Amino acid sequence: MRINHTRPALRPASAALLLSLATVLSACSVNAPENRMLNSVHQPVVERDRYVFDVETLPGGGISIPEQRRLAGWFESLGLKYGDKIAIDDPLQSKATIASVDAVAGRWGMFVDGPAPVTPGYVAAGAARVVVMRATASVPGCPDWTAKSDFSMSNRTTSNFGCAINSNLAAMVADKEHLVKGADGTGETVVMSGTKAIDSFRTARPTGEQGLKNNATSNAAGGGGGGN
Repeated sequence: MRINHTRPALRPASAALLLSLATVLSACSVNAPENRMLNSVHQPVVERDRYVFDVETLPGGGISIPEQRRLAGWFESLGLKYGDKIAIDDPLQSKATIASVDAVAGRWGMFVDGPAPVTPGYVAAGAARVVVMRATASVPGCPDWTAKSDFSMSNRTTSNFGCAINSNLAAMVADKEHLVKGADGTGETVVMSGTKAIDSFRTARPTGEQGLKNNATSNAAGGGGGGN
């Protein structure tokens, strides 16, 4: 009797092949997460930074001209812009000091907005701390081309889905805090501004209400009248 040893010898090789295929498929599933929603996994992230600057105050409150110049130079170095929040930590809570900082910030169209958050260190009497709070927005992990192909058997979105529009949104929003919480308002302002042009058109008096103006033409010499 002849015993065929070839077939049993192939079984370990087949098992190794199946194991390698399973490893490859598992790796694909790890690198390409299953996101079957239309919501992108890449969302804007808002980060907040605080900058502090201590100034000397006058005995009766307020800030001297040299200190105002120092403060203006600091604002300029920060590139103060819309969306930044300015607060004052003043132990004396002097209205004159707030007015002085408002006068300097007004050059950038800004003003003191609310109380200052807690910052490291101690502000002694005779000084005040100006705090500038700034929010930045970005979309971490974008662009994301980890997926090697757009083809998907499970109808999932691509790895880079949402990167373009969310990155543009994070860059275009003037006040990054609005990505976390929208601006407060009743909505009446938006409606009124939207209908302002329509109301102006409706309330305008008709142009022909007073009749048409009668303009006579003249055929005087040199007037360009027609001839034979």
